[in-house]
Amino acid sequence: MTRILTTLLVGAALASAAELPVTEVVLYKHGVGFFERSGTLAPGESARLDFDASEMNDVLKSLTIEERDGGKISGLRYDSMDPLGHTLSQFPFQIGGAQPLSAMLDQLKGSRVELKFGNDTVAGVIVNAREIEATTTQPSREQLTLMMDSGDLRNLDLSAASGIRFVDSRLQQQFKDYLAALVSARSKERRSVYIDSTDAKERQVVASYMVPAPVWKSSYRLIFGTEGKPTLEGWAIVDNTTGEDWSKVRLSLVSGRPISFVSQLYAPKYVTRPTAELPDDSAAAPVLHQGGYGAVGLAALAPPPPPPPPAAKAAAPAAMFRRAKLDTATESVVVPSSIVANASAEAVGELFEYRISRPVTIRKNESAMLPFLQQAIDARKLLIYSDHSSQHPTNAAELTNSAGKTLDGGPITVYDGGAYGGEALMETLKASDKRLISYAVDLGTRITEAFGGKQAVVREIHFNRGILTTKMAAEETRTYTIRNVDQKAKTLIVEHPLRYGYTLLNQKPAEKTAGNYRFEIAVGAGATQEFKVAEEHVFDQTYQIASLTPDVLVEYVRNRSQRGRPQTVAESRRSERADRGQRPGHRGRQPAGAGTDRRRGPHPPQHRKPQQCRRPATAGPGLRPAIGHPRAAVNRAARPAGGAAEEESHTAG
Repeated sequence: MTRILTTLLVGAALASAAELPVTEVVLYKHGVGFFERSGTLAPGESARLDFDASEMNDVLKSLTIEERDGGKISGLRYDSMDPLGHTLSQFPFQIGGAQPLSAMLDQLKGSRVELKFGNDTVAGVIVNAREIEATTTQPSREQLTLMMDSGDLRNLDLSAASGIRFVDSRLQQQFKDYLAALVSARSKERRSVYIDSTDAKERQVVASYMVPAPVWKSSYRLIFGTEGKPTLEGWAIVDNTTGEDWSKVRLSLVSGRPISFVSQLYAPKYVTRPTAELPDDSAAAPVLHQGGYGAVGLAALAPPPPPPPPAAKAAAPAAMFRRAKLDTATESVVVPSSIVANASAEAVGELFEYRISRPVTIRKNESAMLPFLQQAIDARKLLIYSDHSSQHPTNAAELTNSAGKTLDGGPITVYDGGAYGGEALMETLKASDKRLISYAVDLGTRITEAFGGKQAVVREIHFNRGILTTKMAAEETRTYTIRNVDQKAKTLIVEHPLRYGYTLLNQKPAEKTAGNYRFEIAVGAGATQEFKVAEEHVFDQTYQIASLTPDVLVEYVRNRSQRGRPQTVAESRRSERADRGQRPGHRGRQPAGAGTDRRRGPHPPQHRKPQQCRRPATAGPGLRPAIGHPRAAVNRAARPAGGAAEEESHTAG
């Protein structure tokens, strides 16, 4: 009787908890929404807030409660949820996936059960249960062994039993609780949060929190008229998936992405603590004392007794520390719409908020499209050539945000002259910022490209420790040939790739992006014109001075432009030999094996003696200052008065 009375009292208390309706909604662009609920509570009445189980982590992280009539909140209560693994580990049995009945019964050894075989009932205590594999003559079967009241052991075929019942009522309840825990873990039922107050008078309670919510979306219409500024319309798309109606709520839409994350606060967490034990005290082992000798110098000594067993050392087990595991536990002419854009806009910190001035009603599982912007905006039509794989530029518009408010990113449908013109995408646009949008391909303009360049010239030369470094400058030209077949003037924006190490020579871009220069070109009606972009690329080339001919080095010093690659010493000698072979009176090529000695003249190879290679004395590391050597030529040509310089530089005028 007492239990029944308690249940009725608890049920009456829960039924008396008042629900607080939604009064304000603020939607963001990163997957959460701010909700405010408020209502009047009677004296001693509690408030109840219902949420989905998946929302409880965000509720516990962001919930705030306010009583506006001076009352105080005494506490919050909510439906708890224990992790499934921890809940099931408290039962004396486990039911695995596709586990046979015999495996489950085998975990309950010693429990008393009753089995029904037709009209007969067999009762006994479980000894074991097992699954017998199939043989050639019999199929697989499950078998249960029971100890009967008489003490006999009996094997029973579980497939023949029509019913099994546990005699122990506590074990029956444990099975019910186990299955209920499984159902609760799969359930996405709503959880309740109760707000208790100590005030004994009527009071106003306001609760606010953040929960996951669909992001609001924006779409625009850009309407070009026959004259004047175009009109930009902005529409917000809002979805109500909360499971309850929003009736005359204050709605705000925030553009921005504050940081947000999920923290596991709803599910209880358990930490595994390390195990530490004191070492056991070992029992004292007996001590065996050896006998003494009766006299010194005995002729024979008795054999010594066997050594005593070693004393058992106390095994001091070290404390075992295990890492804690935390349970961690989504065709008519188009004109501007006849709407009232009744949204006020203001900056909220680093974010931007559109506040709908009139109350909004959106039923559960419904969506709404609300106007938040309609005003003239600064824009001009032009062409953009950015896709160099196509010969046609795109129709585009340059938007300047003169609306005085941040425009959230979204798709734009363009209407030109009362007809559909195309579609574009726009990123979030701050006030007074500019953005280009492309919405169609202009088939009335064709662009071709041609490439050219000039021979690289030497700008600077540097000598340093046997190394010659030249700074070269190469000029490249890209020519854009633009043909306008339409009989109207156009403004074209050419996006020229920005390359590292290249400098513009003849053109000044209207603006520069992270990867392109933008040049603005006025194209006349039916005209064809060229637009050349010249760039200079400056780079360094390095040579070893010992591998260059003296003439090349002298020309470098005199700052003469070098065409092609400098000639090395080996190449210079080969050229000289070729020149001597073409001179009149030259003896031509000698027979194979014949050699020439500059001191003794020609001689047959059999009279040549092996010669050792002598290393000439060097004046510095790796240098051979012989007569006519390139190093000597450089030193004579470039050494300033007063001594040799370690490094020589020369810059072209």
